[in-house]
Amino acid sequence: MTRDALDDWLAPYAARSGASRGRRLAEPEAATRSAFQRDRDRIIHSTAFRRLEYKTQVFVNHEGDLFRTRLTHSLEVAQIARSVARNLRLNEDLVEAISLAHDLGHTPFGHAGQDALHECMQPYGGFEHNLQSLRVVDELEERYAGFDGLNLCFETREGILKHCSVENARLLGDVGERFLLKQQPSLEAQLANLADEIAYNNHDIDDGVRSGLITLTQLLEVPLVARHAHTVRNDHPELPGRRLVHETVRRMINTLVVDLVAESGHRIAAAAPRSIDDVRNALPLLGFSPAVRAEADELKRFLLRNLYRHYQVMRMSAKARRVVTDLFNAFMDEPRLLPQDHQARAERDRPRAIADYVAGMTDRYAMKEHQRLFAVGET
Repeated sequence: MTRDALDDWLAPYAARSGASRGRRLAEPEAATRSAFQRDRDRIIHSTAFRRLEYKTQVFVNHEGDLFRTRLTHSLEVAQIARSVARNLRLNEDLVEAISLAHDLGHTPFGHAGQDALHECMQPYGGFEHNLQSLRVVDELEERYAGFDGLNLCFETREGILKHCSVENARLLGDVGERFLLKQQPSLEAQLANLADEIAYNNHDIDDGVRSGLITLTQLLEVPLVARHAHTVRNDHPELPGRRLVHETVRRMINTLVVDLVAESGHRIAAAAPRSIDDVRNALPLLGFSPAVRAEADELKRFLLRNLYRHYQVMRMSAKARRVVTDLFNAFMDEPRLLPQDHQARAERDRPRAIADYVAGMTDRYAMKEHQRLFAVGET
């Protein structure tokens, strides 16, 4: 589909690459790709995206090769988001770019690493992974001769920055403006956020069962799971446990996606936005129906109680926090322990340069770096 044909097909309230608010540094258009396709490709080829292969969701990288990583999660988010975008006639290329980039700023060891780094950075402005993802694409990637970062379009950068304090928004220029004006982002950005929720809730079920930390019997306490598991058992009475879980999760994802498309369609029809500017000045237009929202929230609460706060996960999280804290403090005490390029950054802003270095680590690299700095006999 040509760019002109795509623009004709898109809903009037969808984001259009030809009407983008542009890049931080102007560049000639690509001959064969739209601006948002170019953003997606730059993200895929970035160092930060490649490192997501060894950054975890819940389970630390060395705990097994079968658990999801930030990379596989990002691909799953992009798949779900594109499917919904096509049904709502939104810009698939933009929603894919946002989905693939949304976790680029995540620390090693998932939320435990993020919490530890935020605590270390409290006296220096804190640490938040959405801001760090934006920092990665705006400044930290070093691939292009003419600029730092990836020089992405405004709409992609806006979608990456899901949350932001007023204080930080004032420092971010155009991309922080909506937080000051209390506006909404594009529907593509709203969609990437919801696809992220669908992906991690349902796939954490799969990983939790695979790990043995939660059981199918426990999961049947959750109405959303029980309803689909009961249907699968009726349809396939002899299905073994592993395939029963997969089939249940697959059907749950389908239910959430179908409901998201239907409910969002109703909201859009009621608000009747005629442009992306109308979207920005409306209430959030994408979401689940009240009944499905309640079921999804109950699933979140179940996972929090039974998986994320499981004692084995908590033990690993405690170790992860110690690794991140030890690394940060060691580099703060002696910045000459940093690699040469990070030492140069540390001369300008030591805490932020160290946070950038630690956040960019994979799980296994962080553990090896900790061992090199603290284990006797290591180099």
